[in-house]
Amino acid sequence: MAKINIEAKRKQYEQLLLQFAGRLRDIKFAGLVLFVVIVLLISWSGVKSIQSNYELQKQISALKQQNQVQQLANNNLQLENQYYNTDTYLELSARQNFGLGLPGEKEIIIPKDVALGYTVPLPKPAKTDTPTSKQPAGQRNFEAWVNFFLHRQNSGN
Repeated sequence: MAKINIEAKRKQYEQLLLQFAGRLRDIKFAGLVLFVVIVLLISWSGVKSIQSNYELQKQISALKQQNQVQQLANNNLQLENQYYNTDTYLELSARQNFGLGLPGEKEIIIPKDVALGYTVPLPKPAKTDTPTSKQPAGQRNFEAWVNFFLHRQNSGN
């Protein structure tokens, strides 16, 4: 039964193919088929050129950005070099590295304990036991990612 059905389908497709081949002898139909094929090829070529232009434009913009970053780095280096050539830098460097000063200046040495006596002690960080520290590491990690994607601040809850 299945073999007869397959044979019938094969004969049906052969007849359709022969009808199509017969229609190709008609010059109008053949011209239409040729026109459709040419339009499809031109469209495909246009899409490919648009895609390649888009990729090239992305590369160009990335290279322009890199060029701008490099120019800014060069400008920073030029400004840094200009600063190193100033008298202010030379004076600061001489004071820090060699202990030198301007003529007429006197150096006063203050013991460390006296100098630190006039400072305010820094507050010590308070230890707080947050409920998140009692959570398993996987749950803390998951909550951290959720907070990150939802642009939440770590509230310690």
